[in-house]
Amino acid sequence: MDIKVTDRAAAFLRRMILFNGGSPGKTGLRLFVKEGGCSGLSYDFALSDTPLEGDEVVRGKEFLLFVPESSMVYLKGIEIDSVDNLMQTGLVFNNPNASGQCGCGTSFNVPGGPGGTPGGCSKPGGPGGEGSHGH
Repeated sequence: MDIKVTDRAAAFLRRMILFNGGSPGKTGLRLFVKEGGCSGLSYDFALSDTPLEGDEVVRGKEFLLFVPESSMVYLKGIEIDSVDNLMQTGLVFNNPNASGQCGCGTSFNVPGGPGGTPGGCSKPGGPGGEGSHGH
């Protein structure tokens, strides 16, 4: 599997599992890409106790990620990190497959991918937001 999770992101994922009623090391998070969002595609998570047929499984220290085969084309080579500062707390997706991403950090696009929602993001760097780069 070509998905890297930093130590900071691993701690964040464990907290996500706990805060949503799961047990770290037993309950997993399904990471998938869905159509939608400011830039056309978006990352999403759901709690899951077991992988589905065809899922890739990323095993980390006290966390499991289940990635559907259909999402792997978008996630190959991704690094998942975490940020925690006065301006933002959350996951950061460093995706080498993305041709652009929104200022919100959860929406991206790939060459030939679906278009985003016009004016769908008010964050700097996002479509319709101040400092927009046309993502």
